[in-house]
Amino acid sequence: MSQNILLSTILPSESGHLFREFIYELNNNGAKHLLRNEILLRYADFCDSQPDGPEEKRNQRILASFLSKTQEIILSETCIVVFYRENIANYRFYAIRNDDNIVEQWSAEEFIDFREKFTGVSSDPSEKKLLIDFQPFYSTGPTIRDYKKIGAGQRVLTSFMAGKLHDQMENWRQFLCDFLKIHSIDSKPILVDGSMIKDSEHLFEALQKAIRILEQIPPKGLSKTVSRSLKTLGFCEGFGNSSGRILETMRLLSDLIEEPNPDILESFVARIPMISKVAIVSPHGWFGQENVLGRPDTGGQIVYILDQIRALENYLATNLRLSGLDIIPKIIVLTRLIPENDGTRSNERLEKIHGTENSWILRVPFYDSEMRIVPHWISRFHIWPYLEQFALDSKAELLTEFNGTPDMIVGNYSDGNLVASLLSSWLQVIQCNIAHALEKSKYLFSDLYWQEMEKEYNFSLQFTADLISMNKADIVIASTFQEIAGTETVLGQYESYYLFSMPNLYKVNHGTNLFHPKFNVVSPGVNENVFFPYFKQEERLPNRTRDLMHLLFTNKDDDIYGELNDPSRPPLFTMARLDKIKNITGLVESYGINKALQNKCNLIVVAGTLNSEKTHDDEEKHEIQRMYELIEKYQLQGKIRWLGIRFNKVDTGEIYRIMGDRRGVFVQPALFEAFGLTVLEAMATGLPTFATQFGGPLEIIENNKNGFWINPTQSELLTKPVVDFFDALDRHPEYWNRISKAAVARVRKSYTWQLYSERLIKSAKLYGFWNYSGQVNEKKEIDHYCNLIFHLIYKKRAEDLNKRNLASP
Repeated sequence: MSQNILLSTILPSESGHLFREFIYELNNNGAKHLLRNEILLRYADFCDSQPDGPEEKRNQRILASFLSKTQEIILSETCIVVFYRENIANYRFYAIRNDDNIVEQWSAEEFIDFREKFTGVSSDPSEKKLLIDFQPFYSTGPTIRDYKKIGAGQRVLTSFMAGKLHDQMENWRQFLCDFLKIHSIDSKPILVDGSMIKDSEHLFEALQKAIRILEQIPPKGLSKTVSRSLKTLGFCEGFGNSSGRILETMRLLSDLIEEPNPDILESFVARIPMISKVAIVSPHGWFGQENVLGRPDTGGQIVYILDQIRALENYLATNLRLSGLDIIPKIIVLTRLIPENDGTRSNERLEKIHGTENSWILRVPFYDSEMRIVPHWISRFHIWPYLEQFALDSKAELLTEFNGTPDMIVGNYSDGNLVASLLSSWLQVIQCNIAHALEKSKYLFSDLYWQEMEKEYNFSLQFTADLISMNKADIVIASTFQEIAGTETVLGQYESYYLFSMPNLYKVNHGTNLFHPKFNVVSPGVNENVFFPYFKQEERLPNRTRDLMHLLFTNKDDDIYGELNDPSRPPLFTMARLDKIKNITGLVESYGINKALQNKCNLIVVAGTLNSEKTHDDEEKHEIQRMYELIEKYQLQGKIRWLGIRFNKVDTGEIYRIMGDRRGVFVQPALFEAFGLTVLEAMATGLPTFATQFGGPLEIIENNKNGFWINPTQSELLTKPVVDFFDALDRHPEYWNRISKAAVARVRKSYTWQLYSERLIKSAKLYGFWNYSGQVNEKKEIDHYCNLIFHLIYKKRAEDLNKRNLASP
């Protein structure tokens, strides 16, 4: 129910008057519905025309602070509607009457209904709209009170469990005993022999005897006599690979039985060898190791997963060895088999992952509604009708390859996360989600105007899949805090699912719970063997460096467009897929507009292909055509070189270093970037990096210290920091070295795959422990609710898409 207040309640009188003037200006310019970025740009222009006295400036600052947290403004004939984000997932909706200073405070649903009616996308009354609301399912479990701790779920959950268990000591001790007894590999117990240790009292008694034995012997090594003594007490080999480590683990267990302390609980659970088999799901694109990067839907996610697997396998192998188990971990990447492989290995069922001992790519085909194998590549926006059957077929394949169930399933992107949620429910194992990029944040108004975009993007399916998987997941891994909850003034990617509507389909209030400890920030790293600094000449291959240098700057080739008039100029380098969000054409246009930048450096672009006939992706075709048009429009011949070549990862690392040799820079101009692996790669090689301020780079880069933020929404805002940097080099040539060294140090300190692997596996073990504890009624209820959404909404939409596909020529 709406409540009335005065405008002066939310803005001081003079600032409120200034707000009215600003709204009057917006009306005069025909504005109707503005998002935050446009609001702030228009306000900046408005302030330029205002008096600049001290009092006026003070009022402008007050209003600027208010507008910085304003996500939307709607200007109707009767009122001004403001969507104000007071804090993370804490919103206020104000309807300010046009004829007086009375302000109505609306509910979230009132705002959603008004916005739909105002934009003309739906006129249905609120009572006729399906409401999806997850809030009731999160009312009893653990929650984060301080928004600054969002993303630190592992620690919060540990403290919550320790407190709960402390309150139920007798039940807790028996639960712990039962938990230790269930762990086995190939039906063989690895911690406690349940036939010998029956209950918690017996466990504690046997534990004290074992500790006394171990305290009397040297910590290094493990004699057969000691092993036999421990086995006669009921303890198996999974406590450690030496007397000293077994003693440490058993002391942790003894302390935990007596007092469930959070630190002890976390340390003990981390030592339990719970995980040796991991399934990683990534259906879309051309998942492979050669000749795939740069193809549509095939980029950073594959690099991320392959590097992740190598690090995870190493960590798990070490963890299992330290536990005293002679077990080789196994990791399987589950992806799609594509018979029309186009020169890749995507038609092979099984492929060993380079640099691993027991990690594999397992490919399972898509089947159409008549159970025929789908032979060709399909865009990630159109694969939704195939995923349920793909998950069902994959279940049988995984059970065969693992010779049983995996211990953990990790989904990637919206499609992989949906498949992971289905497999996790069927196999009853831990589910981990990694979004990589939530499309809802990348495409403006993609929820409100979904019907206009449906033919191209099928957002009704993708956003529904996202809601299902993020709520069913045990763990959600984000690369940055802002991916979950944004900044002080900007919505986070996951937060964008908290409140939205898809007119004529459903509306969502409390679509996710950002304060749930399932959310954990675990940033990826870079492969230091590939992306090492340019100045490490002893690790580089001179012949390959020379060949790549000629290719980048001088050679003629059918896959290269443009010859440089002066190849010695510093390179402004960019590399990404050719799609709208990556915004390569936006960078080319900005470079074309800025003559000063053209005079300082050449533009080197590695992106896509030069021939639109070589791609099946409509968006890439459009961007290829636009590239040619922009080069012609701004007469960039002689200043730009465009390489439509797919480089392998090793060559990519050397290309960054060649740019560093020439004191160039790397620019990542995406309109939105969920994390920014190329940003990390460039920084790791010592290349000064300019990256979008929208998304992950905002946390990777410390602005003006080890890199630079750019605003890619306007040409001047994109190029100004780059021009300023080159101007600074004219005055202080050593500035390039200072930024370069700081970039390398930033990556080495905060972004390593070793740290990533440790945190991911610790989280999986902890959440497995939590699920076993029986304190998970909310999860069962959420699963049932999500299953209803899947069967009643998702499957119907997927069937409709399948019919459209069959009807199209």
